[in-house]
Amino acid sequence: MVLTREELENREVGPSELRAAGADQGGRWLRIRPGAYIDRAAFDALRPVDRHLIGVVAAIGRSRGSAGVVSHLSASVLHGLPHYRFRPRPISMTVPDATHPPSRAGLRRHTDELPDQDVVEIHGIRCTSLERTIFDVARTEPFETSVPCADAALRRDVVRGREFDAEAQGLWREVLSRRAERASGRRGVRRASWVGAFADGRAELPGESVSRLQLHRLGFRDFDLQVAVEGPRGRDYFVDIGLPGAKTFWEFDGEGKYRDEALRNGRSLEDVLLAEKRREDWIRGRTRWGLCRGGFADIASPERLAARLAAFGVQPPR
Repeated sequence: MVLTREELENREVGPSELRAAGADQGGRWLRIRPGAYIDRAAFDALRPVDRHLIGVVAAIGRSRGSAGVVSHLSASVLHGLPHYRFRPRPISMTVPDATHPPSRAGLRRHTDELPDQDVVEIHGIRCTSLERTIFDVARTEPFETSVPCADAALRRDVVRGREFDAEAQGLWREVLSRRAERASGRRGVRRASWVGAFADGRAELPGESVSRLQLHRLGFRDFDLQVAVEGPRGRDYFVDIGLPGAKTFWEFDGEGKYRDEALRNGRSLEDVLLAEKRREDWIRGRTRWGLCRGGFADIASPERLAARLAAFGVQPPR
C-alpha cells in the first residue's frame, strides 16, 4: 500500500504528480512521509488508527538500520490494541540512552533505556514488548487512552472465552508494579503504577474501560465486570459493569450493534432493539437491580456520566 518515489516513477507517475502529492494539492497520490506515498482514496477511507499504522510503516522504511524501535502509542497500534478516540499524532520511537538522534516532522524520538527483553518484532518491525508498551503508554498518555490499552493487553492473558483467571490478573499487575518500582522517580511512573493496579482484563471494549474510569472518578470503588445473570432458557446474560453499592448495572451501548449489518447477523434493526428490550427487562426482573445505558457522549467526562446516572435515579458516592 505504501510506495516509494522510485516505485511510483516506475509506474510512470510524472514529476508534476509527485509535486502535487507532496504539497497535498489533490490528485491520486498523497505523500505521507518524505519518499513514501499512498493512494489518496485508500488513505482517506482508513480510520485514524489505521492511518497511524501506515505512517509507522513509512517511517520505519526511512529509519531502517537505526538503533531505535517503535514505541509508546505507535507500538500499541502495532500490537493491535484497541483505542478510545484515537487522534492523529507523530510516530513514536525510542532510542537507547547512549544515542541522541533528533526528532523530525511527524516523528518523535524518546531517549530511554532499551534492554533486549523489552524489544520484539511484529511483521518485521522492531517495537517495544507489550509489557513495556503498556508501561510507556501509561506514563505518557491520558487515562482515557492508557486504561483501554492496559485492559486489552491484560485481557489477552486472563480471559479465555468466558473464563476469567483472577490469579493471572494479579500476577500481571505485580509485574507492572515491579517495573514501576524499578523506574521510581521518573516522569509518569506514578500514573503507570495506578493504571497497572486499575487495569482489568474483563473489560471487552474501550467504551467499557472509559466507563469504569469515569465511574471511579465519580467515587465508585466496588465494580463487578461482565456480571452473569441467568437467562430465561438457562443461558446467561452478561452485563458490562455491576455497581453493588447502588444496586445498578451500567452498560456501555455502542451504536455498532444497531447500525452495523454485520454485527446484527442478518437481523433487522427492529429485531435487535426488541431483543435488547427483552434482555433488559429480564435482567431487571431477575436481579431487582436498575440498569443504566449510555454511549460515547455519556462517558466523555465524569460530569456527563453523572448526569446520565441521575436520569436513572443513581447518585454517585461523591
